[in-house]
Amino acid sequence: MVRNIDWSEFKAFRTTSTKEQDNFMMLIDFLKSYYNMFSALDIYDTLKNDDTAIMMLEKRNITDAEGIENYLFKAI
Repeated sequence: MVRNIDWSEFKAFRTTSTKEQDNFMMLIDFLKSYYNMFSALDIYDTLKNDDTAIMMLEKRNITDAEGIENYLFKAI
């Protein structure tokens, strides 16, 4: 399910979070929390439809949902 990222809600989420993370991991946590997204495919589809998120994906060389899964696995 593709959704538009609410960046103002993300900023509020980021300021209230107690986790020390980079913005990309924070964004993934936001999608999981705010939109109840847990599927790597849903997360990737949402990210690839947003210009700012596309830059984050490109910076990390993530080109598909499997790339999201691999990134999350490495981050743990």
